[in-house]
Amino acid sequence: MRFGIGYDIHRLIEGRKMVLGGVEIPHAKGPEGHSDGDCLLHAVCDAVLGAMGEGDIGQKFPDTDPAYKDIASIKLLKKVAGWMTDAGYSAGNLDCVVILESPRIGPYRDKMASAIAEAMGTSPGNVSIKAKTAEGLGDIGSGNAVAAYAAVLLEEK
Repeated sequence: MRFGIGYDIHRLIEGRKMVLGGVEIPHAKGPEGHSDGDCLLHAVCDAVLGAMGEGDIGQKFPDTDPAYKDIASIKLLKKVAGWMTDAGYSAGNLDCVVILESPRIGPYRDKMASAIAEAMGTSPGNVSIKAKTAEGLGDIGSGNAVAAYAAVLLEEK
Protein backbone atom coordinates (compact mmCIF):
# COMPACT_ATOMS: atom_id res chain seq x y z
CA MET A 1 0.00 0.00 0.00
CA ARG A 2 1.05 3.59 -0.64
CA PHE A 3 -0.33 6.79 0.87
CA GLY A 4 -0.40 10.27 -0.67
CA ILE A 5 -1.64 13.71 0.29
CA GLY A 6 -2.48 16.65 -1.94
CA TYR A 7 -3.38 20.30 -1.47
CA ASP A 8 -4.42 23.13 -3.76
CA ILE A 9 -5.84 26.64 -3.49
CA HIS A 10 -7.25 28.99 -6.12
CA ARG A 11 -8.37 32.59 -6.04
CA LEU A 12 -12.05 33.06 -6.91
CA ILE A 13 -12.84 35.61 -9.61
CA GLU A 14 -15.92 36.78 -11.45
CA GLY A 15 -16.43 35.54 -14.99
CA ARG A 16 -15.25 31.96 -14.34
CA LYS A 17 -17.35 28.84 -13.83
CA MET A 18 -17.21 27.25 -10.37
CA VAL A 19 -16.00 23.69 -10.98
CA LEU A 20 -15.28 21.38 -8.04
CA GLY A 21 -14.81 17.64 -8.18
CA GLY A 22 -15.55 17.69 -11.90
CA VAL A 23 -18.98 19.22 -11.31
CA GLU A 24 -20.10 22.71 -12.34
CA ILE A 25 -21.79 24.47 -9.44
CA PRO A 26 -23.83 27.66 -9.91
CA HIS A 27 -21.98 30.58 -8.30
CA ALA A 28 -21.06 34.18 -9.06
CA LYS A 29 -17.32 33.42 -8.98
CA GLY A 30 -15.09 30.61 -10.14
CA PRO A 31 -11.49 29.53 -9.60
CA GLU A 32 -8.77 31.38 -11.46
CA GLY A 33 -6.31 29.05 -13.15
CA HIS A 34 -4.63 27.90 -16.33
CA SER A 35 -7.01 24.91 -16.44
CA ASP A 36 -10.60 25.06 -15.18
CA GLY A 37 -9.10 25.65 -11.72
CA ASP A 38 -10.78 22.67 -10.03
CA CYS A 39 -8.73 22.69 -6.84
CA LEU A 40 -10.36 19.51 -5.52
CA LEU A 41 -9.25 17.49 -8.54
CA HIS A 42 -5.83 19.13 -8.45
CA ALA A 43 -5.43 18.01 -4.82
CA VAL A 44 -6.55 14.49 -5.77
CA CYS A 45 -4.04 14.39 -8.64
CA ASP A 46 -1.26 15.51 -6.30
CA ALA A 47 -2.25 12.88 -3.72
CA VAL A 48 -2.12 10.08 -6.30
CA LEU A 49 1.12 11.34 -7.85
CA GLY A 50 2.65 11.68 -4.40
CA ALA A 51 1.65 8.16 -3.40
CA MET A 52 3.40 6.86 -6.52
CA GLY A 53 6.46 9.05 -5.95
CA GLU A 54 5.84 10.77 -9.29
CA GLY A 55 6.05 14.47 -8.40
CA ASP A 56 3.11 16.81 -8.65
CA ILE A 57 0.51 18.22 -11.01
CA GLY A 58 2.65 21.25 -11.87
CA GLN A 59 5.42 18.99 -13.13
CA LYS A 60 3.12 16.75 -15.14
CA PHE A 61 0.79 19.45 -16.53
CA PRO A 62 2.72 22.76 -16.45
CA ASP A 63 0.79 26.01 -16.71
CA THR A 64 3.28 27.09 -19.37
CA ASP A 65 1.91 24.44 -21.75
CA PRO A 66 -0.91 25.80 -23.94
CA ALA A 67 -2.28 22.25 -24.28
CA TYR A 68 -3.64 22.58 -20.74
CA LYS A 69 -5.19 26.05 -21.13
CA ASP A 70 -8.80 25.85 -19.84
CA ILE A 71 -8.68 22.02 -19.84
CA ALA A 72 -11.25 20.22 -17.70
CA SER A 73 -9.35 18.94 -14.68
CA ILE A 74 -11.29 15.66 -14.82
CA LYS A 75 -9.21 14.92 -17.95
CA LEU A 76 -6.04 15.48 -15.92
CA LEU A 77 -7.30 13.14 -13.19
CA LYS A 78 -8.13 10.47 -15.78
CA LYS A 79 -4.57 10.74 -17.11
CA VAL A 80 -3.12 10.44 -13.58
CA ALA A 81 -5.43 7.49 -12.85
CA GLY A 82 -4.16 5.81 -16.02
CA TRP A 83 -0.58 6.19 -14.80
CA MET A 84 -1.71 4.78 -11.43
CA THR A 85 -3.20 1.72 -13.12
CA ASP A 86 -0.17 1.28 -15.40
CA ALA A 87 2.06 1.34 -12.30
CA GLY A 88 0.07 -1.57 -10.84
CA TYR A 89 -2.07 0.31 -8.30
CA SER A 90 -5.75 0.84 -7.65
CA ALA A 91 -7.40 3.39 -5.40
CA GLY A 92 -8.29 1.88 -2.04
CA ASN A 93 -9.96 5.02 -0.74
CA LEU A 94 -9.82 8.78 -1.07
CA ASP A 95 -10.63 11.30 1.66
CA CYS A 96 -11.07 14.95 0.67
CA VAL A 97 -11.77 18.26 2.39
CA VAL A 98 -12.93 21.33 0.47
CA ILE A 99 -12.63 24.67 2.28
CA LEU A 100 -14.81 27.53 1.05
CA GLU A 101 -17.40 29.95 2.37
CA SER A 102 -19.82 29.56 -0.52
CA PRO A 103 -21.45 27.98 -2.36
CA ARG A 104 -22.61 25.11 -0.21
CA ILE A 105 -21.45 21.90 -1.87
CA GLY A 106 -23.63 19.43 0.04
CA PRO A 107 -26.15 19.09 -2.81
CA TYR A 108 -23.29 18.25 -5.21
CA ARG A 109 -21.25 15.94 -3.00
CA ASP A 110 -22.58 12.64 -4.40
CA LYS A 111 -22.17 13.82 -7.99
CA MET A 112 -18.57 14.89 -7.26
CA ALA A 113 -17.78 11.57 -5.57
CA SER A 114 -19.21 9.70 -8.57
CA ALA A 115 -17.19 11.78 -11.06
CA ILE A 116 -13.97 11.24 -9.12
CA ALA A 117 -14.65 7.52 -8.63
CA GLU A 118 -15.37 7.02 -12.32
CA ALA A 119 -12.17 8.83 -13.31
CA MET A 120 -10.14 6.73 -10.87
CA GLY A 121 -11.81 3.40 -11.65
CA THR A 122 -13.18 2.87 -8.17
CA SER A 123 -16.52 2.91 -6.37
CA PRO A 124 -18.14 6.17 -5.19
CA GLY A 125 -18.23 4.55 -1.75
CA ASN A 126 -14.43 4.79 -1.72
CA VAL A 127 -14.55 8.59 -2.14
CA SER A 128 -15.31 10.83 0.83
CA ILE A 129 -15.79 14.57 0.35
CA LYS A 130 -16.22 16.90 3.29
CA ALA A 131 -16.83 20.65 3.21
CA LYS A 132 -15.59 23.17 5.75
CA THR A 133 -15.65 26.94 5.97
CA ALA A 134 -12.81 29.15 7.10
CA GLU A 135 -15.12 30.81 9.64
CA GLY A 136 -14.73 34.16 7.89
CA LEU A 137 -10.93 34.16 8.25
CA GLY A 138 -8.44 35.05 5.52
CA ASP A 139 -8.94 34.95 1.75
CA ILE A 140 -11.02 31.79 1.93
CA GLY A 141 -13.19 33.20 4.70
CA SER A 142 -13.81 36.40 2.77
CA GLY A 143 -15.04 34.36 -0.24
CA ASN A 144 -12.00 35.16 -2.37
CA ALA A 145 -10.47 31.68 -2.52
CA VAL A 146 -11.22 27.96 -2.37
CA ALA A 147 -8.85 25.24 -1.14
CA ALA A 148 -8.86 21.47 -0.97
CA TYR A 149 -6.93 18.64 0.68
CA ALA A 150 -6.97 15.04 -0.49
CA ALA A 151 -5.51 11.87 0.99
CA VAL A 152 -5.41 8.65 -0.99
CA LEU A 153 -4.52 5.04 -0.22
CA LEU A 154 -3.25 3.11 -3.23
CA GLU A 155 -3.21 -0.67 -3.19
CA GLU A 156 -1.01 -2.89 -5.30
CA LYS A 157 -3.08 -4.96 -7.70
